[in-house]
Amino acid sequence: MEDLTRNRKTTAVKFVHARALLLCDAGAEGDRWKVADVATALGITPRTIEHLKQRFVDEGIETALERRARTTTPKVIFGGEFDARLTALACSPAPDGRARWTVRLLAEKLVELKIAPSVSPMTVQRSLKKTHCSLI
Repeated sequence: MEDLTRNRKTTAVKFVHARALLLCDAGAEGDRWKVADVATALGITPRTIEHLKQRFVDEGIETALERRARTTTPKVIFGGEFDARLTALACSPAPDGRARWTVRLLAEKLVELKIAPSVSPMTVQRSLKKTHCSLI
């Protein structure tokens, strides 16, 4: 593990995990660190260190140092249909009394039209950016 912390080709996650395990270990250099101190020093949560230590005991060093593979597929809330309907709405004439659509107005209109049960202005902004749609 000491080689991993000194090797410049080690990934950041593997480096932090190796460093955390080394600091938690009582070695020739002195006493082991407390989990809270290790977490503060490395900028991770104590819960992460506890999980890391448990994986090390249960499954071995290689499994503990590697990032665990995702077991479920990410849930797609806003897909292509949402993007298409949002783009069509953004390209439509602005509401009465408005010169143009704003991201907030689009978010409110999407909920009003029941295209989405709820949507944040940031989601609208990201979707418009992804489809290269400009509100100007």
